[in-house]
Amino acid sequence: MRRELVTWSIVLGLIIAAFATTVVVLNSTIYSATGFTRSYLGALARHDLDSALKIADIHVPAESGASSDDGAGATPIDTTGAGSMLLAGSHDLLRPSALSTIEDIAVVDRVKNADGSETVTFDFELDGRSAQSAFTVTRAGTNFGVFADWDFVTAPLSIVRLTVLNSPEFTANGSDFVTPVQNTPAPYVVLTPSSFDIAHSSTFLEAEPIVVSATEPGATVRARLDIVPNKHMTAQVQREIGVSLDECATQVVLLPTGCPFGQPMANRIVTTPEWSIAAYPPVALQPGSEPSTWLMPPTDAAAHLLVDVRSIFDGSVSTFDEDVAFSASYLVKILPNDKLLITEQYPN
Repeated sequence: MRRELVTWSIVLGLIIAAFATTVVVLNSTIYSATGFTRSYLGALARHDLDSALKIADIHVPAESGASSDDGAGATPIDTTGAGSMLLAGSHDLLRPSALSTIEDIAVVDRVKNADGSETVTFDFELDGRSAQSAFTVTRAGTNFGVFADWDFVTAPLSIVRLTVLNSPEFTANGSDFVTPVQNTPAPYVVLTPSSFDIAHSSTFLEAEPIVVSATEPGATVRARLDIVPNKHMTAQVQREIGVSLDECATQVVLLPTGCPFGQPMANRIVTTPEWSIAAYPPVALQPGSEPSTWLMPPTDAAAHLLVDVRSIFDGSVSTFDEDVAFSASYLVKILPNDKLLITEQYPN
């Protein structure tokens, strides 16, 4: 009996030692500050939005559709861990299809702070570009009474204040979005780290793509997407204005009706006036005062008039064969059916 008791005592001791060793190993790896933050980054790398939010203890209101591709809503996001906070802004960018590609995740620094928290710094490739983020975490009790639990001191969220100029529509990482307020900075809540390739391309408009990266938890990143007419729109407006002016030139009067040019004369005309366009106004568009409108400001051009006139003083006949300078302005409205409505603007 004594021998069996000794044997079982040794076995039990080995089990306890093995368990203690396992706890120590797991607490220094998977359940460490590094393991906790790496798990969060791993979820982001897999585009597992639900897991990333759960690990970070971030609660997005269900109506925001954060785990779907609907991505609408601006209800404040609640983070109930150690870094409890409310972040108000659009949740549109919190959708799996808009998440970044994160690769080559590596720990580069780990610092134990005086208050007991730890700051872990990671290097990684964010959408193919080198980036770095530092996360400060703190102990939040234990799991099963033995494994360390952690919370982010500052929730891994950032605010992107994006201004979309001249059109409400844009794309981020290939997904389509509509800004809640055009021409005004709009706050978007995003997970940290995130990177967005933001652009616009449509029938008549385009924008030089911009890259917006948020790598610092709690920080605000500001960006602006400037949407302008593309070559197709400018060419179509130029063509339609040219057609309109050519039609004006077919009128056999000195002051063509509804046209930006004309030539009043004190003398009497002898022959039928012949108009032609000597120089068309070059089209350059700027944003109009109303949404979906673009203005061509007053632009110099010239028409040519050929007509014989008789002097009311001596009755002599001469030929008026000259260019007549004029200025033209047009308002261009983009219609919902991808058509353009071009209206001449007259001076007040």
